[in-house]
Amino acid sequence: MEPRAEMVHWFFATGFLLLGVCLLAEAVVGAEIWRMREWRAYLWPALAFGMGVLMWPVMAFYTNSAIHMLAHGAWAQTMMAAGAAELGLVRGKLHSRWWGLFVPLALAVSGIAFLVHEQNGWLFSRSAFLHHALGWWILAAAAIPLARVLRPRSQVLATGFALMFVGLSVMLYSDRDVAPVFGHLSPVAGTPHR
Repeated sequence: MEPRAEMVHWFFATGFLLLGVCLLAEAVVGAEIWRMREWRAYLWPALAFGMGVLMWPVMAFYTNSAIHMLAHGAWAQTMMAAGAAELGLVRGKLHSRWWGLFVPLALAVSGIAFLVHEQNGWLFSRSAFLHHALGWWILAAAAIPLARVLRPRSQVLATGFALMFVGLSVMLYSDRDVAPVFGHLSPVAGTPHR
């Protein structure tokens, strides 16, 4: 028995919430204070990389079409690349700040993948609505880490980057396989689970 897609989404929502909370804590206290404990600097890049690794089984076992498999594979690759680049920067193995461009690239690819792999319209069901909303949210939010590459010490950008992941997790927690959105559910969507 495999879990419903909404449960897998909730699992990743928890990961993104942890990511957002770590980044928000760093933004509140400042990078210097946050990194007084050396392991904290590795926390969010390792979490992003780990979520990319965990996306591979989702791609292999929980997708039912080629477009879903491609989207989940793109998410896995870009999350791992962004996490690895940030780990390299934190460790000191990578020195150029331009390695930070992997994060906005990962977000842009993820946003496009969300939009491309949802074949139904916005009001088909809650799941379809959330896929469209998540795609546009992530695509627009890719500007924040892009600006962080240019202004790495900005507290506003650090806070916005953290809150972007918190908002992403809230949307993922709202997911249901078949449920109405704004009181509307397409008759061909199926019967609501709850």
